[in-house]
Amino acid sequence: MDREQIYYQSTRGEGGKVTASQAILQGLAPDGGLYVPDHLPKLDVPTAELAKMHYREVAFEVLKLFLTDYTEEELHHCIDSAYDAKFDSEEIVPLKKADGLTYLELFHGATIAFKDMALSILPHLMTTAARKNGLDKEIVILTATSGDTGKAAMAGFADVPGTSIVVFYPKDGVSYVQKRQMITQKGANTCVIGINGNFDDAQRGVKEMFGDKALAEKLAAEGFVFSSANSINIGRLVPQVVYYVYGYAKMVAAGEVTDGEPIDICVPTGNFGNILAAHYAKCIGLPVRNLICASNDNKVLYDFFRTGTYDRNRDFILTISPSMDILISSNLERLIYESCGAAKDPAAAAAKNRALMAELSSTGKYAVIDEMTSYMKDFIPGFATEQETLEEIRKVYENAGYVIDTHTAVAAYAADHYVAGLKESGEKVLPVLVASTASPFKFSRAVMHAIDPEHFSDEEAAPEEEWGVVDALSALTGLPLPPTVTEARSAEVRHPGTAEVSEMQEKVEMFLKRHK
Repeated sequence: MDREQIYYQSTRGEGGKVTASQAILQGLAPDGGLYVPDHLPKLDVPTAELAKMHYREVAFEVLKLFLTDYTEEELHHCIDSAYDAKFDSEEIVPLKKADGLTYLELFHGATIAFKDMALSILPHLMTTAARKNGLDKEIVILTATSGDTGKAAMAGFADVPGTSIVVFYPKDGVSYVQKRQMITQKGANTCVIGINGNFDDAQRGVKEMFGDKALAEKLAAEGFVFSSANSINIGRLVPQVVYYVYGYAKMVAAGEVTDGEPIDICVPTGNFGNILAAHYAKCIGLPVRNLICASNDNKVLYDFFRTGTYDRNRDFILTISPSMDILISSNLERLIYESCGAAKDPAAAAAKNRALMAELSSTGKYAVIDEMTSYMKDFIPGFATEQETLEEIRKVYENAGYVIDTHTAVAAYAADHYVAGLKESGEKVLPVLVASTASPFKFSRAVMHAIDPEHFSDEEAAPEEEWGVVDALSALTGLPLPPTVTEARSAEVRHPGTAEVSEMQEKVEMFLKRHK
């Protein structure tokens, strides 16, 4: 099979081009930028054919376009190893139509969140990349999580030879079930630490370690090399493109849209990776009109797409959709780079992007020019308050008997508001595909408070009471308890550690010393 070669370059312009496997191994580019394809390929399989395919087959057709230095055999091995019996649905990603929207259920993996879709395959892509590039050092996955990435990454990398993983999470900024899933994680090569701070603090600490050349040299001498499992890693981002292609193909197969008819896609958004994958899907040929970027009360992206100014200088709000409690949306940098004219002049675009990112670092904000705003005009901002999120969960359940989690509810509310606006203005209403990013059991207290507010308050409960809420949600809705929830309930706590942000590097070095 002859494939058009795709190389990867930094959004900040230094370091030249690298192969897909090299970009996956490095995670973050040496200049602090994010790796992006030097050009975007085009889907070369008709939708009618994709509509007949299993998820694994669609994954191959998409990944082969982006990961061009992997052989067919290597890609099939990675895909088959990732999307197997660890998913509780044979379809891998079922689609459900409810209350006027089509939900792309991305939570049927081992940790019941959409991060499983990419983090099930990343360890296989990464270990294959290590062999391809003759890497003789242990890969240390260093990552910050707002709740789901951490568990999904650890589940993927646990006891994978040649790797270890260190996860930092905001100890007071994740749900009880999310925390239990992380602190009970098995695997001799895993380390989880709760920090006294928010997700942005954790992410900043991780980025600083990635950018510390002295630390890199010290660890290299000890046989270690850093890589990332966050969505800044292109090996996380590219597999996410797959499910949007798959979702559209299955909508065609179900007769929800005709082949070639565009749809709108709505994504609950925090770090911007999931919606950027939908943008990439559009760029490679998926018929998509608009991308609805749904935010919670931390609406930094909502404000950006409305005003053209990105400003993280605001109060950080802890919400019932904690995976979206983010003020520094790292993956937005990839879109900013594109909007600076990267397709025509990558060097000039990198220089513009570099200046904007320096401004963000020094002042906490930046503003884009009109041409950049015009480039991003298909990103439609939406947001839901906490009360609106709860009301959306209740509405969808009462109207359709369908249960959605707090993050999906933010997207559903934004999608409903968007559709209402189209109707009011007389614009054409298209089918809306909503990224359903987590199981309602991950956020059972908020979901139960939405569905049955008379009996379930939104007040903090003692940890042991949370399991009663989980059981009540299952009994009320008839949904079976996912295995990971049952396991987290009784599993031994293996990672009780906490730290200040200033202690993050010390904790990493201590773990690696013990692990070695």
